Order: sequence, then C-alpha cells, then structure tokens
Amino acid sequence: MKSILPQSLLTTMLLFIMALLISAGCNSDQGTAPSPPAGVTAKTGASIVFPASGAYTGAYIDFGEHEDEVTLEAIEKFETLAGKHQAIIASSSYWGEQNFPQKNVELISRHGSVPLIFWSPWDKPYLEQRPPDRFSLTNILAGQWDGYIDQWADEARAFNKPLLVSWGLEMNGSWFPWSGVHYGGGQTVPDQSQPEKFAGPELYKQAYRYIVARVKARGAGKILWVFHANNLSLPAAPWNTISHYYPGSDVVDILALSAYGKLFSYMDWYSLEEVMDDAYQELCRLDPAKPLIAAEWGVGEFVGSGDKAAWISQAFDAFKSKYPRIKAAVYWHERWQNQDETYSNLRVNSSPEALQAYRHGVADPYWLGGQGGK
Repeated sequence: MKSILPQSLLTTMLLFIMALLISAGCNSDQGTAPSPPAGVTAKTGASIVFPASGAYTGAYIDFGEHEDEVTLEAIEKFETLAGKHQAIIASSSYWGEQNFPQKNVELISRHGSVPLIFWSPWDKPYLEQRPPDRFSLTNILAGQWDGYIDQWADEARAFNKPLLVSWGLEMNGSWFPWSGVHYGGGQTVPDQSQPEKFAGPELYKQAYRYIVARVKARGAGKILWVFHANNLSLPAAPWNTISHYYPGSDVVDILALSAYGKLFSYMDWYSLEEVMDDAYQELCRLDPAKPLIAAEWGVGEFVGSGDKAAWISQAFDAFKSKYPRIKAAVYWHERWQNQDETYSNLRVNSSPEALQAYRHGVADPYWLGGQGGK
C-alpha cells in the first residue's frame, strides 16, 4: 500500500533520512543482522518454508483504486513482463468493504501463488491524512467489530491454505488512521517494569494482539501474521520507532517493511540501500530468527531525475548481497496520477530500460517463483 504524502511531510522524511545516513553509520555488512537458520519455516502447520538460500519474488499489480480488483489476466500479464512466475501476489482487504476477499485468495492460490493481504482497518473513502474512523483501535478493542473479525476469520479458516496477513501496516507513519500519532502518540504509559512505554504504540500493540487472538480462536491456523512497518518513522521521534510498535514474537510470524525510492517529482533520489538500511537493522534486532520480507518496494520513473533501470539493478544486487534476512520481495507495480496532475509510474515497464533491468534482475536463480524453486 503506497503512501501518498503532502510535500511538507515528504520533505521532513527526506531530511530525516539524510540525518540517519550521516549520523547512524548503519552498515548491513557489520554483522548486526545475522542470517536465519537454513530453511526457515515461518510457522508450524502453515506450509510456507522460506528458502535458506535465495528469496521469493512477488508483486502487487495495480489492482484498482481499492487494491482488491485481482484478476488472472493482470497476474499473467505481469508475469509475462517479468519473465517469472510470482511466488507471492499482494492485494488489500479494507474493513470498509466488510468482507473476506474469498474470490481473490482462491484465484491467487489456484495460480500457484501465496496471497499477501494488507488487512487495513480503514473506512471509505479510504483517504490518507484523516483521523481515526469507525474502525478506530479503541472501537476494535471495545469489541465493536468482533462480528466482522469472526466472519473474516471463519472464511480464512474455510479457505484452509496459507495466507500472509499484514494487519495495520506502516503504523509508524502518520498517514493512516491507525497510526500511533492519533492515540496519544508519545505520552508515557506508567509501567515500573518497563519505563519506556508510549500511548500510541501501546494501543496499536494491544489491537494487533487482540486481532490475532480472536482470529486464532476461530481456528484460522494457516495465517502467517506479518508485522509490516514503514522504512522511515514519521514523526521522527524516539517514541515512534519501529521497535515500540512490535506486538511480540508470540503473535508475529514474519517481519516486513516498505522501502521505496523516489515516488514523486519533488522528492530527491535515493537508492534502495539508503532508504532501507536502518529499518532493516531495526527489524533484525526484534527477533534473531524470523524471516523478513520487503512487503513493498519500488521506484518511479522521472525524466531527468535518477536512472530507474540502474536503481532496479542495484536494488536486486543489494537484496542478494547486503540483506540475507530478506526472504521475499514484493514489487509495487502501479502507475497513478497525483493531485498536481503529475504521474508516479512505478511499473516495471515504465521504460524499456527499466523493464530490461527488472527482467534481468529477477531472472537470477536467487529469486524463486514458488516453493520448490520454481
């Protein structure tokens, strides 16, 4: 799920990135992020084994305004472009639709891919930069949506195949209504055993654990729960770091992040490594063995600003050489029009050069199109 932010917020983000790069000195070659054991299984009984060597490739494929118009035609068209079957296909399930995406997950599974669902507690019209709506974290914890959660869980149980579920993604940003900024932010929560607890992240953690417990209680045991953070926290405050939102390794199966290069014409150009290093290290420190995925990655094509083909090539090299914990990467293949009538074109075929770079990168045997090395 891409984030469309106003220029002022993006400028703040970019300045913060620069500060991190200058001051943190975080280098993924320094041994702070150990490789996972061979053949990591995300969860017993879930039937997804992440490879000891290599990583799965996946994509979100411009599935409409609500990110849920999944079609076989779109998947096959993308795979023809990419030259490789996709192990993971991502789409969204917004709470405002009040349903389980049965058709989508069945289609993706029949295609031989694993569905990744961005399950977002968000109401229509699904606009960013808005306060909490009827699906607020407080309403969820008060039990107001137990019926919907149970219905969703029952249909997931009936599906009876592995699902990757990213609930409340990019919570450390400010653009979604489930962000900690809307729930007390950095107000401290008294706790003698753990002095650094903050209201916003704590409420998010409670809601995440509540959702997982309720879904598990309905018998939906083949869901792999994804903790999906943004690469950069906004606001850039100590209380808003990724680690403060982590609900615990007992309820999280997979660690994930979004990491994008340039998305809008007014942004500066940064490599994947520049936007990913620090968040990758922080996720690695949360748990020494759980698989990590790049649940969203990509870059736009902008004339006169950076070389998208080179960016993609360097990104594939970086995933392989610098980020051994990344066991899947899901490319965000979409083009959209912005309010200023410019376009952000992240599609792999935004130019012949970009497509060639993507096809060449994903053709490496390191990138697996399915379990069993397809």
